[in-house]
Amino acid sequence: MNIVTPRNKPIHGKSASSPSESTLPHARGRDASWWRGSVIYQIYPRSFADSNGDGIGDLAGITRHLDHVARLGVDGIWLSPFFTSPMRDYGYDVADYCDVDPIFGTLADFDALAARARALGLKLIIDQVWSHTSDLHPWFSESRASRDNAKADWYVWADPKPDGSPPNNWQSVFTGPAWTWDARRQQYYLHNFLPGQPDLNLHNPEVQDALLAVGRFWLDRGVDGFRLDAINFGMHDRLLRDNPPAPPPVPGDGRRVKRPFDMQRQVHSMSQPEITGFLERIRALTDLYDDRFTVAEVGGPEPLQEMKAFTAGETRLNTAYGFDFLYAPRLPRDLPERALRAWTGAPGEGWPSWAFSNHDAPRCVSRWAAEEHREIAARCYLMLLLTLRGNVFLYQGEELGLPQADVAFEDLKDPEAIANWPETLGRDGARTPLPWSSTGRNAGFSAGKPWLPLDARHVPLAVDIQEADSSSVLQFTRRLLHLRRESPALQRGEIEFIAAPDPICAFIRRLDGEEWMCVLNPGPECVTWSPDDAEEWQVRQCARSGRPDVHSAARPPSVMIPYAAWLGRRK
Repeated sequence: MNIVTPRNKPIHGKSASSPSESTLPHARGRDASWWRGSVIYQIYPRSFADSNGDGIGDLAGITRHLDHVARLGVDGIWLSPFFTSPMRDYGYDVADYCDVDPIFGTLADFDALAARARALGLKLIIDQVWSHTSDLHPWFSESRASRDNAKADWYVWADPKPDGSPPNNWQSVFTGPAWTWDARRQQYYLHNFLPGQPDLNLHNPEVQDALLAVGRFWLDRGVDGFRLDAINFGMHDRLLRDNPPAPPPVPGDGRRVKRPFDMQRQVHSMSQPEITGFLERIRALTDLYDDRFTVAEVGGPEPLQEMKAFTAGETRLNTAYGFDFLYAPRLPRDLPERALRAWTGAPGEGWPSWAFSNHDAPRCVSRWAAEEHREIAARCYLMLLLTLRGNVFLYQGEELGLPQADVAFEDLKDPEAIANWPETLGRDGARTPLPWSSTGRNAGFSAGKPWLPLDARHVPLAVDIQEADSSSVLQFTRRLLHLRRESPALQRGEIEFIAAPDPICAFIRRLDGEEWMCVLNPGPECVTWSPDDAEEWQVRQCARSGRPDVHSAARPPSVMIPYAAWLGRRK
């Protein structure tokens, strides 16, 4: 394989300046790789913390507040894009993969952030957006200049049909045809997202080489791994065949057709089998460094099949996550079992990851619970997320129990929300600034007007208030993370779901004789139930009222009120 190697450097593993895992504050002394069973905290840079008063979060702001993340007890952070970009899709349209956009700071600011993360024992994962670039990227500027230049085949170009219409029926995620006409080349170019996000031609080995060089740049700069954004959009059907129509929604399944994209099965515009060859090249690159981590974001018509393919064996990615929970409009009792059933731990099987909320999805506490139940429901969902088998991605503000923010139409920034208003909630409500101080200007996020407005409901949930309250969602999250961090069974153990009356969800995690039971009532009705062997379990963490009750030697409750949850260890 043609792997890009550092110039004038021997291939090496961990750098001399990197502390060994045994010296880190969160070292676990476990025999598996650090990432297996880890909890990664996602930071959306624009909205985390602003250091210079321009209303936009930046790298220096993140560095100043990393202590908050480290005190949670997570294993690492994932930074959403901070690269040079025109920001039409807020960083997911990259114009320079190897530089920091000025609104976020400089490469020196990134290095300072990386150094602080290492000092705190936090791994550092960054986004890599390799399915497409910005139309302002120099690669695209050269590619569109003619049909015979050196980068002419670096993007997906196609001639029109005889009537001048696009080459096929593919639709973009952000509404409208996935093709835009370019007068320079007299051809259409493919964009699965915005017209300003042309798709790279990952079938071209030169494009793969260039992207691997980008990966090398950041690995040499000390990052511990990559989240590969929308990577299954990275290869298209070479024959450009039409996508078939999607089946109509089944009454009662909660699915609504909101965009032309939803009216098709994307069997030709994405998810081509050749993508695994590129993933193997990525893995070969990261394996030149010690303990690096790769996770794929996988959406589309067959996410489980692709998650399995992307992580199979020892030559592809470490893990992948789909949208089992991220876009679920509700949380039925059987959803966790259905999501985890496919991940049995069979030989050669990959490792799953789970997220309930992120920068692209409405916050789960607002999707799954009514506002009057928000506080207790937040604890219930955190307990479920942090006890599932697999890796966990915790989104900024989830540790505070933040609900989805209300953003007026005139304040929207998200192109998807604007295009589909009011049929979709959009992404801005999950991207509003993090509240740090209940008394500070703009809740302590920025001295200037924030790029998105703060929701007034978030101010009473600010970090400073929850720090001072031992029964807050923040403190509850820390206690759960501490239990997980100290338990090999909760990190890496098998999972067994237990029969229980609807809506109770109950399961056991076990490894090497250590056993934990988690029981949740994710519904709004009281249920009387406890396991037959209730006396064998010592409850270690419980949420069963408006405030969590912390137990050290308590018997499991027999009445599960709405959104109650408990976690116990077998005596």
